[in-house]
Order: sequence, then C-alpha cells, then structure tokens
Amino acid sequence: MADKRESHNIRILGQELYDKVASSKTLLVGAGGIGCELLKNLVMSGFKDIVVIDLDTIDISNLNRQFLFQRQHVKKSKAHVAKESAVKFNPAAKITSLQANIKDAQFDVNWFKQFTLVMNALDNLDARRHVNAMCLAADVPLIESGTQGYLGQAYVIRKGETECFDCQPKPTPTTYPVCTIRSTPSAPIHCIVWAKSFLFNQLFGNSEDEEAFDATENDDNAQELAALKRETEELKCIKEAAGSPLYTKKIFDKVFKTDIERLLSMESMWKNRKKPTPLNYESLVETMEDNSTNEASSGLADQRVWTLKENFEMYKNSATRLAARYLKNRETVKDAMLSFDKDDDDAMEFVTAASNLRAHIFGIPQKSLFDAKSMAGNIIPAIATTNAVIAGFVIMKAFRLLQSNIKDNPRTYLTVSREGPRIVLEANSAPNPKCGVCRSRSSTVKVDFEKAVLNDLIQKILLISINEGGAGMDEEEIVIMDGSRLLYDIDFNDMADQPLKDIGLKPGTILRASQNDGNDVDLILEPM
Repeated sequence: MADKRESHNIRILGQELYDKVASSKTLLVGAGGIGCELLKNLVMSGFKDIVVIDLDTIDISNLNRQFLFQRQHVKKSKAHVAKESAVKFNPAAKITSLQANIKDAQFDVNWFKQFTLVMNALDNLDARRHVNAMCLAADVPLIESGTQGYLGQAYVIRKGETECFDCQPKPTPTTYPVCTIRSTPSAPIHCIVWAKSFLFNQLFGNSEDEEAFDATENDDNAQELAALKRETEELKCIKEAAGSPLYTKKIFDKVFKTDIERLLSMESMWKNRKKPTPLNYESLVETMEDNSTNEASSGLADQRVWTLKENFEMYKNSATRLAARYLKNRETVKDAMLSFDKDDDDAMEFVTAASNLRAHIFGIPQKSLFDAKSMAGNIIPAIATTNAVIAGFVIMKAFRLLQSNIKDNPRTYLTVSREGPRIVLEANSAPNPKCGVCRSRSSTVKVDFEKAVLNDLIQKILLISINEGGAGMDEEEIVIMDGSRLLYDIDFNDMADQPLKDIGLKPGTILRASQNDGNDVDLILEPM
C-alpha cells in the first residue's frame, strides 16, 4: 500500500520534486486544528522526516475538528497522539513528536537550522512571533498559516525576500476602560478581564502588564488609575505571603470584601446601579462544611457553571497551586513570574473561579470553564473545513518552496462573499524597511549565564564600533528589551550588573537592542 502511494506521488510531483520532498526535514509547530490536517497531508504527500511539537494535551472540546484525536486520547499529549495517528497513513514516514514549548531554550537557532522548512500551525501570537524570529535568524523558510471561522490564510516568509510576520502591525487586543473593569463591571467579559489581566498578573505575573485596560487620560480613568495603583501596592504586600496558610484568605478578604466595601462607600456611584454584595470568607468556609447543602453536579465538567461553593473551593485550590509554582520558579530565578496561558489548567481555573466570584458580587451571569476559556483566550470558533482548505494550501506552498519558487508562491486568502467562499491570491510584499525584526541585524552571542552580566553585552558588543565587529551604538540611547520586558535604558540600569541568569535570561533568549536612529540588533544568547 505504501509503495503504491509513493508511486502515485512520483507521478503527480515528478521524480525531481518528489526526491526533494522525500529528503527534506520539516518542522511542524502546533498539532491542533490546522496542525492535524497538516501532519496528515505531509505524510500522504511524501514528506518522510517530520518533527511535530506541541505543548498541549487533548481536551474533549478538540474532538470535533482535530480528527487525529479520539475520546480515549483526552488528557494525552497532542504531539504524541498526532504522531501515532498520522503514521498509520504512511508507515514509511519518520515522525518525531515533542511535547514541549517551542520557546524552550533547547530549541535554539542551531536547532532550527537543521530543517529544510518550518510550518506554523499556532493560535498564539507570541509563539508565532518567536518562530518567525528564529526562522529569520536561522535563515530557514517559514510557512505561516491561520484561520478564523470561515476565513483563513497561508503565506511564505523568506528572509530578505518577503515580509515577515512582524513587518505589518497586528490588531491590538480589545481594551476596556479601567473604571469599568475595576469599579462598575456589567458583563461577564469585564470580570474575566479583571481576573486575567489584573488579579492574575498582580499575584503571579508582571504587575505592569495590563494591556486589556484602556489608560486613556480622562477624569474617570485618572481617578480609577490612581485607585488601581493603590490597590496594586496592597496586593504586592499580600504577594509576599505566597505559600503561607493565610495566603488565599488575605487575597479573598481584600478583593472580594474590603475592595467591594470601599466601592459601596461611594454612594453616588450606586444611585442608578445595583449595589454589589461583598463576600465573607468565614461564611463560605462554613457553607463548604455543611454537606447538607451540596448541590448535584451534572453535564460535562468544563461546560457546567459552577456553584458559588464550587467557585470558592476552586479559587482556593488553584491559587494555592499557582503560588507553589511561583515560589518554585523563584528558587532558581529571582524575579521569575508566571504568564497567563489559556491552556494552563491552574491559570484557567483560577481566572474562571475568581471572575465568577466577582460576577456573583455584582449580580452578573457567571460562565463555565469552557466559556471563560474562550473569552479569556479571545478564541474564535474553529471550523474543520477551513482548517482543511488552508492546510492544503500550505502543502502547495511547501512544494513551490522546494522548487526555489518564491515569485509564483503568492499569499493565499480564504474569504467569504455573497456568492460564497472565495480564494484570493496576492503577490508577496517585500520586507518592510522599517521592520524591527527582519530588517534588524542579528548575532549569536555565547555567554556564561552564571557569570556574565548585562553590562558585558553592552560594553563588549553594543558599544564596540561596527568596523570592529560590534553594533556601534550610543550608550545614552540604548534600549534593551526581553520581549515586552524592559531590561535596560539610560534611566533604568538596575539590572546592568546582575548575572544574566538572575534576571531570567536563558539559552535561546533573543534580546532586542535598539536606539532612536533605527539601529536595531537582535542578540541570540547561547551557552558557552
């Protein structure tokens, strides 16, 4: 059967292209909706050497569109099960499956260089940007793809020849006025944003990362921003109690009781609004101990709206688990933090429970874990047919890439009109000359993470003249970023003399050094 399939592929592709397909090494990042279709297409099209990587496990909600998975696979690794299922389509294919984060240090530039081409099948903007940067640094072609409902696209990214993923600005996330989120929520999304972008970040993550809040200057927002800053300081104090027996009670008393009572003291705010009702920790503990009031549970666990008691119990348990992880990370990296991920069970359970407790206080409908996950992750329902169509286009683009054909490898869009679905082809655009990613210089720097400090990079690389192999930067203009985290500028040099390990840098980290004249440099850190 396998020989017959290969003979068909040779007849369709021609011997020359078939040989290139069979001898190529392909990296597939993501084994979800598009990833499942792509992996099946790859093995059936003659690709023999494939590495598939995905961090997630299979959820029951995946089964309607990720056809390589079945009910018995729930809670198992997506990458491993996808490999087991896909190899049945072509036993001659060699598939390596990795359950890991593509941003892990082990997947450095040299690791990317082993591949003939890379295919992105991700729904995470940050991870897509990371793969884009790594492929550019490794000079490996990338095929980017994505779907939103009935819409989809697929296109090639090739260093120096096409736009990269960051050449054009991406839509910014929806923002909500601070006053609405902090004081007068009226919809479930307001509570979810509060739990995800404020409470989670204040307790376990980057307390300054509140992109979902609209900080536009006006009288209402100015007052709320001031109050928010005050409450942030109060939460920082509570944060120091992480791991202690009273930790969850201190958080609860502050955000679900004291803060609400403070709002109630502003009587003018409630003239035309329903007043919130504070929660009492001790009363809920007593209720939890009263087994006679337990309510029956029914339906799928993640699609059932939890009771008040269940939200309270889940809040305590998830906060305790997250605090333990937070403290463990801090044992090795002094300023380590947790990042919210919709596929992190602890984080999602905490956000769901905390947002539902807040919704209860304000008389707002509460949401199931499934619905809260969709809202917190800004998820647009996926459609299996769209995924299949786009995956097919990705394979066609791979064929043309292997033929070194960029000109006849246009961007492909799947759109809808009054007449129905439509395929639109668009010529590739040249790289944006102002793009800070693909037009910046990059350099791999081998360092001792235990001994090297940030100032070593500044003095020995960034300030050295271009003629001597350095970046030729001006010390007073240098800004160094680790993703969205500021590490250094002329007014913020607290980390300059700290070992790289202590400021959370590790092998594979890409630092962006920039200055006002657009002289940008990416430093890819690798161990000596």
